[in-house]
Amino acid sequence: MQSKLSDIELIEQTLAGNQAAYADLVKRHQRFVFTLAMRFSKSREDAEEIAQDCFIKAYRSLASFQKQSKFSTWLYSIVYTTAMTFLRKKRVDTDSIDDENTYIQLENQSSGLNNDVAETRSRSHYLNQAIGQLLPDDATIITLFYMGEQSLDEIGQALGMEANTVKVKLFRARQRLKEKLEKNLKGEVKELI
Repeated sequence: MQSKLSDIELIEQTLAGNQAAYADLVKRHQRFVFTLAMRFSKSREDAEEIAQDCFIKAYRSLASFQKQSKFSTWLYSIVYTTAMTFLRKKRVDTDSIDDENTYIQLENQSSGLNNDVAETRSRSHYLNQAIGQLLPDDATIITLFYMGEQSLDEIGQALGMEANTVKVKLFRARQRLKEKLEKNLKGEVKELI
Protein backbone atom coordinates (compact mmCIF):
# COMPACT_ATOMS: atom_id res chain seq x y z
CA MET A 1 0.00 0.00 0.00
CA GLN A 2 2.85 2.40 0.81
CA SER A 3 4.26 2.19 -2.72
CA LYS A 4 1.06 3.68 -4.17
CA LEU A 5 1.48 6.86 -2.12
CA SER A 6 2.99 9.89 -3.82
CA ASP A 7 6.42 11.17 -2.87
CA ILE A 8 4.81 14.11 -1.07
CA GLU A 9 2.60 11.79 1.00
CA LEU A 10 5.61 9.66 1.91
CA ILE A 11 7.54 12.78 2.91
CA GLU A 12 4.68 13.95 5.12
CA GLN A 13 4.52 10.52 6.77
CA THR A 14 8.28 10.53 7.28
CA LEU A 15 8.17 13.96 8.89
CA ALA A 16 5.38 12.66 11.15
CA GLY A 17 7.76 9.94 12.38
CA ASN A 18 7.03 7.01 10.04
CA GLN A 19 10.49 5.65 9.19
CA ALA A 20 9.03 3.02 6.86
CA ALA A 21 7.74 5.83 4.63
CA TYR A 22 11.29 7.08 4.11
CA ALA A 23 12.42 3.53 3.35
CA ASP A 24 9.76 3.47 0.61
CA LEU A 25 11.10 6.77 -0.78
CA VAL A 26 14.62 5.33 -0.82
CA LYS A 27 13.44 2.16 -2.59
CA ARG A 28 11.59 4.24 -5.17
CA HIS A 29 14.62 6.40 -6.06
CA GLN A 30 17.68 4.33 -5.14
CA ARG A 31 18.34 2.82 -8.56
CA PHE A 32 18.41 6.13 -10.36
CA VAL A 33 20.42 7.84 -7.60
CA PHE A 34 22.95 5.04 -7.88
CA THR A 35 23.03 5.37 -11.69
CA LEU A 36 23.75 9.08 -11.41
CA ALA A 37 26.43 8.46 -8.81
CA MET A 38 28.03 5.90 -11.16
CA ARG A 39 28.11 8.50 -13.93
CA PHE A 40 30.28 10.67 -11.74
CA SER A 41 32.43 8.24 -9.82
CA LYS A 42 32.92 5.44 -12.36
CA SER A 43 33.38 3.09 -9.40
CA ARG A 44 30.71 0.90 -7.86
CA GLU A 45 32.08 1.32 -4.33
CA ASP A 46 32.28 5.11 -4.64
CA ALA A 47 28.80 5.27 -6.19
CA GLU A 48 27.38 3.28 -3.30
CA GLU A 49 29.01 5.66 -0.84
CA ILE A 50 27.73 8.72 -2.73
CA ALA A 51 24.20 7.29 -2.93
CA GLN A 52 24.18 6.48 0.77
CA ASP A 53 25.42 9.98 1.63
CA CYS A 54 22.70 11.47 -0.59
CA PHE A 55 19.90 9.64 1.16
CA ILE A 56 21.28 10.58 4.57
CA LYS A 57 21.53 14.24 3.53
CA ALA A 58 18.04 14.12 2.03
CA TYR A 59 16.63 12.62 5.24
CA ARG A 60 18.27 15.28 7.39
CA SER A 61 17.02 18.06 5.10
CA LEU A 62 13.58 16.63 4.40
CA ALA A 63 11.85 19.30 6.50
CA SER A 64 13.37 21.98 4.27
CA PHE A 65 11.90 20.45 1.08
CA GLN A 66 9.40 23.09 -0.04
CA LYS A 67 7.37 20.95 -2.47
CA GLN A 68 7.64 23.57 -5.23
CA SER A 69 9.37 21.06 -7.46
CA LYS A 70 9.27 17.28 -7.65
CA PHE A 71 11.03 15.39 -4.87
CA SER A 72 13.15 13.65 -7.51
CA THR A 73 14.43 17.00 -8.81
CA TRP A 74 15.36 18.07 -5.29
CA LEU A 75 17.00 14.69 -4.62
CA TYR A 76 19.00 14.77 -7.88
CA SER A 77 20.38 18.20 -6.96
CA ILE A 78 21.62 16.60 -3.74
CA VAL A 79 23.20 13.80 -5.78
CA TYR A 80 24.95 16.32 -8.01
CA THR A 81 26.41 18.40 -5.18
CA THR A 82 27.35 15.34 -3.13
CA ALA A 83 29.09 13.71 -6.08
CA MET A 84 30.99 16.89 -6.95
CA THR A 85 32.14 17.26 -3.34
CA PHE A 86 33.14 13.60 -3.22
CA LEU A 87 35.13 13.88 -6.45
CA ARG A 88 36.93 17.00 -5.26
CA LYS A 89 37.92 15.21 -2.08
CA LYS A 90 38.97 12.07 -3.88
CA ARG A 91 40.48 13.85 -6.92
CA VAL A 92 39.29 11.22 -9.35
CA ASP A 93 40.22 11.61 -13.00
CA THR A 94 36.76 12.32 -14.43
CA ASP A 95 37.89 11.69 -18.00
CA SER A 96 38.77 8.04 -17.42
CA ILE A 97 37.05 5.39 -19.52
CA ASP A 98 34.66 3.01 -17.76
CA ASP A 99 35.55 -0.55 -17.14
CA GLU A 100 33.23 -2.32 -19.58
CA ASN A 101 32.09 -4.73 -16.86
CA THR A 102 30.80 -1.96 -14.57
CA TYR A 103 27.42 -1.57 -16.21
CA ILE A 104 27.05 -5.26 -16.89
CA GLN A 105 27.23 -5.81 -13.12
CA LEU A 106 24.41 -3.32 -12.64
CA GLU A 107 21.95 -5.18 -14.83
CA ASN A 108 19.92 -8.06 -13.52
CA GLN A 109 20.65 -10.56 -16.21
CA SER A 110 18.47 -13.59 -16.75
CA SER A 111 19.88 -16.88 -17.91
CA GLY A 112 17.36 -17.33 -20.74
CA LEU A 113 18.57 -14.78 -23.24
CA ASN A 114 16.89 -14.46 -26.59
CA ASN A 115 18.19 -12.42 -29.52
CA ASP A 116 16.07 -9.36 -28.78
CA VAL A 117 17.18 -9.24 -25.16
CA ALA A 118 20.82 -9.74 -26.11
CA GLU A 119 20.61 -7.02 -28.75
CA THR A 120 18.94 -4.61 -26.34
CA ARG A 121 21.57 -5.28 -23.69
CA SER A 122 24.31 -4.81 -26.26
CA ARG A 123 22.87 -1.44 -27.29
CA SER A 124 22.46 -0.45 -23.66
CA HIS A 125 26.04 -1.48 -22.94
CA TYR A 126 27.46 0.60 -25.79
CA LEU A 127 25.31 3.60 -24.87
CA ASN A 128 26.35 3.38 -21.21
CA GLN A 129 29.96 3.01 -22.24
CA ALA A 130 29.78 6.11 -24.46
CA ILE A 131 27.94 8.10 -21.78
CA GLY A 132 30.63 7.07 -19.31
CA GLN A 133 33.26 8.60 -21.58
CA LEU A 134 31.56 11.99 -21.48
CA LEU A 135 32.41 14.72 -19.02
CA PRO A 136 30.36 14.39 -15.82
CA ASP A 137 28.15 17.41 -16.63
CA ASP A 138 27.28 16.01 -20.08
CA ALA A 139 26.61 12.54 -18.69
CA THR A 140 24.42 13.96 -15.93
CA ILE A 141 22.28 16.04 -18.27
CA ILE A 142 21.78 13.14 -20.69
CA THR A 143 21.00 10.75 -17.83
CA LEU A 144 18.52 13.12 -16.19
CA PHE A 145 16.78 13.93 -19.47
CA TYR A 146 16.51 10.45 -20.97
CA MET A 147 16.64 8.02 -18.05
CA GLY A 148 15.21 10.27 -15.37
CA GLU A 149 12.66 11.77 -17.74
CA GLN A 150 13.24 15.16 -16.18
CA SER A 151 12.16 18.31 -18.02
CA LEU A 152 14.64 21.03 -18.93
CA ASP A 153 13.26 23.15 -16.07
CA GLU A 154 13.65 20.29 -13.59
CA ILE A 155 17.21 19.60 -14.72
CA GLY A 156 17.96 23.32 -14.41
CA GLN A 157 16.65 23.30 -10.84
CA ALA A 158 18.69 20.22 -9.96
CA LEU A 159 21.89 21.60 -11.45
CA GLY A 160 21.37 25.25 -10.56
CA MET A 161 21.16 26.65 -14.09
CA GLU A 162 18.60 28.17 -16.43
CA ALA A 163 16.45 25.89 -18.61
CA ASN A 164 17.85 27.51 -21.78
CA THR A 165 21.39 26.75 -20.61
CA VAL A 166 20.36 23.14 -20.00
CA LYS A 167 18.86 22.99 -23.51
CA VAL A 168 22.13 24.16 -25.07
CA LYS A 169 24.19 21.83 -22.90
CA LEU A 170 21.88 18.91 -23.76
CA PHE A 171 22.28 19.63 -27.48
CA ARG A 172 26.08 19.74 -27.15
CA ALA A 173 26.12 16.64 -24.96
CA ARG A 174 24.12 14.74 -27.60
CA GLN A 175 26.67 15.77 -30.21
CA ARG A 176 29.56 14.58 -28.06
CA LEU A 177 27.69 11.34 -27.31
CA LYS A 178 27.19 10.76 -31.02
CA GLU A 179 30.92 11.33 -31.60
CA LYS A 180 31.79 8.82 -28.86
CA LEU A 181 29.40 6.26 -30.32
CA GLU A 182 30.77 6.75 -33.82
CA LYS A 183 34.31 6.39 -32.54
CA ASN A 184 33.48 3.27 -30.52
CA LEU A 185 31.26 1.58 -33.08
CA LYS A 186 32.43 3.00 -36.37
CA GLY A 187 29.64 2.35 -38.92
CA GLU A 188 27.29 0.58 -36.53
CA VAL A 189 26.18 3.81 -34.81
CA LYS A 190 23.37 4.42 -37.30
CA GLU A 191 21.68 1.20 -36.16
CA LEU A 192 21.72 2.35 -32.53
CA ILE A 193 20.34 5.82 -33.11
